[in-house]
Amino acid sequence: MIGIIVVAVFFAGMGIYGLAAPAALVRPFGIQISGPNARSEVRAVYGGFGLAVAGMLVVALLDDGIRRGAVIAVAVALAGMAAGRLIGRVFDRPAAFYPIWFYFWVELVLAAILWFSIS
Repeated sequence: MIGIIVVAVFFAGMGIYGLAAPAALVRPFGIQISGPNARSEVRAVYGGFGLAVAGMLVVALLDDGIRRGAVIAVAVALAGMAAGRLIGRVFDRPAAFYPIWFYFWVELVLAAILWFSIS
């Protein structure tokens, strides 16, 4: 249960930050927000999605019937994000450990926490 809570808090934090400060959230990746459409996109993908995942994990904590499926879905999504960073490595070389490799490890660790929380 604690692992699910940790991951839910991570996604809630990402979601709130994405809604409140979209330009600041993507700045470490060298992404420049050019206007309202770009801010809206970051708010949707990081903000709305992050809060939706956090909410789903909270519901999963309260409902044994969906817990396993919801936790597996989020674990696979996190592993997919980490895999995307590895694939990106084939095409581009990150200049430093942060932010790409830092988030690769965060995603991998959070996926493992979820996976082992239902094993």
